[in-house]
Amino acid sequence: MHYHNMAPLAFFFLFLSLSASSSEAGGTIGINYGRIANNLPTPAKVVELLKTQGITRVKLYDTESTVLTALSNSGIKVVVAMPNELLSNAAADQSFTDTWIQTNIIKYHPATQIEAIAVGNEVFVDPKNTTNYLVPAMKNVQASLIKNNLDKEIKISSPIALSALQSSYPTSSGSFKPELIEPVIKPMLELLRQTGSSLMVNAYPFFAYAANSDTISLNYALFKDNPGVVDSGNGLKYSNLLDAQIDAVYAAMLALQYDDVGITVSETGWPSLGDPNEIGAGEDNAESYNGNLVRRVLNGSGTPLRPNRTLDVFLFALFNENQKTGPTSEKNYGLFYPSEEKVYDIPFTVAGINKTASTASPGRGVGRSVVPVSDVSAVANSGETWCVANGGYSEEKLQHALDYACGVGGADCGPIQPGATCYNPNTLEAHASYAFNSFYQKKSRGSGTCDFGGAGYVVTQPPRYGTCNFPTRY
Repeated sequence: MHYHNMAPLAFFFLFLSLSASSSEAGGTIGINYGRIANNLPTPAKVVELLKTQGITRVKLYDTESTVLTALSNSGIKVVVAMPNELLSNAAADQSFTDTWIQTNIIKYHPATQIEAIAVGNEVFVDPKNTTNYLVPAMKNVQASLIKNNLDKEIKISSPIALSALQSSYPTSSGSFKPELIEPVIKPMLELLRQTGSSLMVNAYPFFAYAANSDTISLNYALFKDNPGVVDSGNGLKYSNLLDAQIDAVYAAMLALQYDDVGITVSETGWPSLGDPNEIGAGEDNAESYNGNLVRRVLNGSGTPLRPNRTLDVFLFALFNENQKTGPTSEKNYGLFYPSEEKVYDIPFTVAGINKTASTASPGRGVGRSVVPVSDVSAVANSGETWCVANGGYSEEKLQHALDYACGVGGADCGPIQPGATCYNPNTLEAHASYAFNSFYQKKSRGSGTCDFGGAGYVVTQPPRYGTCNFPTRY
């Protein structure tokens, strides 16, 4: 379950789908645009950003007026959403959904090209227990669309979390939780079948890896080369964890004889920064996961269980969001900073993939005495090591990592305050280096504690910034 599901109505999420029109056989790639932050660009600026990225679809988690207005005449297709808080009213009376359709759909459509409505989000894990309202609400929304002759243009769905499954491993044993099947799963799948809609699924290999890093290969989670996993039930071989998660849902639908309903991955992503106990969080892994996922989706292949069905996937998320609650990772799923600078650079289209392949550049840190993270413990055992900031990173990235180290990271940042012993030289690189090293030493120079999303690296000689001494013990 993703922490943003508990967000108040005042906040909303938007998914965008990047067109893969250059590859007719390929799937589509998307990205979430969250607004749980106080420093994001205006909706109008965001729409311009989407256009520059070649985006042809967006998906909202509500019907926020300024966003729908900004999307008007943009050429971008839009999926809107009815928040969980409205499901009980929508289920009780079609007059409510009639009015909602008038106010939130017809008011903007077709200038704003609304193509679907997501009714609720991860309803089964909603703490306010709205599950029983879901299917009646979906049926009333559909009836209101029919009443206004919009049902052919606008589809309906409702994203579910993987926690709706009773079993997901091995993949072929996929099954829904028994208590959900008759009351909600079957009637929802029947409605999706009747309306030609897909089931939206939020799937996060990161969560599975972080909780089971002793048994799940990181390469398997990141779409990198690995031996693969053979399903003991049907003999199919999986080369990555996301495919296995998707097929577990297909297997669960097959068990109910609804496997003809398609799946859209409505959320998936990898955080570029996390707490020390969030195994796998980091910029390099996030870049690998999202970049490799784009390549995997746009090549047009399906999953082992459904090889002829291309994937439609929405990455999480467009921006880092500074007001999200929960662990540090929740604030760091973005592909862009609020300044619109990229956190890391990945291609979104077939043309982008081809360009990246032809202009591949050397890895970060070339020319520096960088110790790979995996080798930290070995170096630490043979002599003293320190952690310093990568001066080649942007100021925004270094500032973001510095704020983390001095904040929730618990680094001793007193010496870099104005007038203190290590305030000079007053540069971001020097201050970040001191804070990074403090965190690194406090964590006993453990593996991964000098990563900072790629902004830090280990050195074997004492850092020299003015007259400041960098401790090796705290």
